[in-house]
Amino acid sequence: MVAGGGATGGPGYREDTMYAVIATGGKQYRVEEGQRVVVERLGAVDTEVQLTTVMVVDGDEVLATPEALAGANVSARIVADVKGPKIRAFTYKNKTNQRRRWGHRQHLAEIEITGITRG
Repeated sequence: MVAGGGATGGPGYREDTMYAVIATGGKQYRVEEGQRVVVERLGAVDTEVQLTTVMVVDGDEVLATPEALAGANVSARIVADVKGPKIRAFTYKNKTNQRRRWGHRQHLAEIEITGITRG
């Protein structure tokens, strides 16, 4: 059954699926098994990583306390290295001919969630 949005979730939200909230790179992501997510760079391509679990939801049961999450595990495989958008910046001071131009492009990793265990 697909819910229609609001507090229960957005389009594609399913009540019968198990999902987890993970923390990596200073951000949190809601993930399901088989999903691909672009996160901060984690390591080499084709390696398995274990991600920090913040919350696990399995149907009506929610695991969010440290005791409940002690055995919970989210594993992922790094699929590819990608780059974020180019950010260009420029600063100057008038009447003094001081100018500085710089740019930045963040290195990211695309990961595929291979498993979520409750523990």
